[in-house]
Amino acid sequence: MANVLYDFDIAGWTGGQSYVFPYIGVGAGYAWTNYDSLHSYGTNFPFFYKSNDTDGNFAYQAIAGLAYPIPGVLGLSLTAEYRFFGVLDGAKYHGAVDTGFQRSFIETKAGNQFNHSILLGVRYAFNAAAPPPPAPAPVAAPAPAPARSYLVFFDWDRADLTDRARQIIREAAENSTRVQYTQIEVNGYTDTSGTPAYNQRLSVRRAQNVAAELVRDGVPRNAISIQGFGETHLLVPTGPGVREPQNRRVEIIIH
Repeated sequence: MANVLYDFDIAGWTGGQSYVFPYIGVGAGYAWTNYDSLHSYGTNFPFFYKSNDTDGNFAYQAIAGLAYPIPGVLGLSLTAEYRFFGVLDGAKYHGAVDTGFQRSFIETKAGNQFNHSILLGVRYAFNAAAPPPPAPAPVAAPAPAPARSYLVFFDWDRADLTDRARQIIREAAENSTRVQYTQIEVNGYTDTSGTPAYNQRLSVRRAQNVAAELVRDGVPRNAISIQGFGETHLLVPTGPGVREPQNRRVEIIIH
């Protein structure tokens, strides 16, 4: 018999875990029936029939069962199944009939043959895939890296630090210890009110005051570079002579 089996993956349908796997199958082939000293006796009419013959015909079967995978042995399962087996009619068998007065040879023809069976057994799948490894535990998202750029703002025509400015500088100094850096830039800027020369000097004073505060907060002086850009590189583009608060600033950049 050549059989084809199909396993049902219940776990794949439900999204859960399955401990048994139903399966169905069909088979086709050729079956032989052997008459080994088959005897028949007559009652109303005395006769004796005996046959020792073998013949066969096309056979088929239907299969339904359950497989239970054995834990720890990949591919090995216990099985319980039902099989319906049939052979088409047409097989012919030869025998002899003896009536006591005469002996003759005859041919008999078998009809359809049906068989029902329940089987318990084991089966082994040579190409069974190993179960997937468990999903890795979720990795906690890393803490956000400290900011590497800070803005300190100033009042108009002033270079002294406000309380809010000192708070921002302290935060920059503390975060500089949590990251690897090679240099900290302190760049000063002004708005467009005043002359360019005056604004250049004012931007440098602002940068120097911020750098001095960073040193007081623990940043090494040799790690700080100071530059003044005057009224260039405006944060908010304006025309000349405009008092724009966001342009009066010092930018701290941690590299």
